[in-house]
Amino acid sequence: MTAVPPNRDLREDIRDYWSDRSATFDLAFGHRIPEGPEARAWQQPMRDHLGPAPLRVLELACGTGEVTRLVHDVGHDVTALDFSEAMLAVARAKHAGKPRLRFLLADAGRTMEPDAAYDAILCRHLVWTLTDPAGAFEDWLRILRPGGRLLVYDGDWARPKGVLAAWAVRQIDRLIGPDAAYDGAMGERHAGIMRRLPFGAGLTPARLVPMLAAAGFRDIGIHSHAPIAAAQRQGAGLRNRLRTRVYARFILTAVKPGA
Repeated sequence: MTAVPPNRDLREDIRDYWSDRSATFDLAFGHRIPEGPEARAWQQPMRDHLGPAPLRVLELACGTGEVTRLVHDVGHDVTALDFSEAMLAVARAKHAGKPRLRFLLADAGRTMEPDAAYDAILCRHLVWTLTDPAGAFEDWLRILRPGGRLLVYDGDWARPKGVLAAWAVRQIDRLIGPDAAYDGAMGERHAGIMRRLPFGAGLTPARLVPMLAAAGFRDIGIHSHAPIAAAQRQGAGLRNRLRTRVYARFILTAVKPGA
């Protein structure tokens, strides 16, 4: 087991880990979102659940700006937030010169944004990394206007649901070697972070929904991730098609009460 350096906060380890991955993040299957069926599949929940454009949308943990592109293309005014300067540098370069788009260096768990500043908040694969989920959800509720919407794409990354698919991916890796474009979880470093997270044992709707309700969100709904997974499988090789079946993924929506 890798020792945790003294005087290191978990948030610092998370920031540095994803900063180190910023240069190669888009090479990994499941991180980059290609144009065509997959992009449209990711966009459909935005169209279905956020409301008509243009809205003031905050994207939390924007990373290299892949989801940023999609929500911006729908027609919304987007603030894309991340606390990794390296990730933001990639996203800014990718979207240089676009109107209705600003980037913000800040913590997704404590945004420091004004009350009722946004019509909608969305994030992809962020919630499982939160070090203080309850505090983050209270903050998100605060910065949404009454009636504002939350859209979350996430999954249970700790416990494979497709044990057979996970086994098959490992066998392919052994037979033909690891996928050079898939930096994945960077081994023990990733595992060491996960062990210390509140959702390190797995993020499920059953755990998440009561926490959002306790923070004050209402009309919480769970929606299928299957259309996105099906789109990801189009044109993918066997190893990546199997990867879409390893973990239980979900889409969650919620509303801040009010007008």
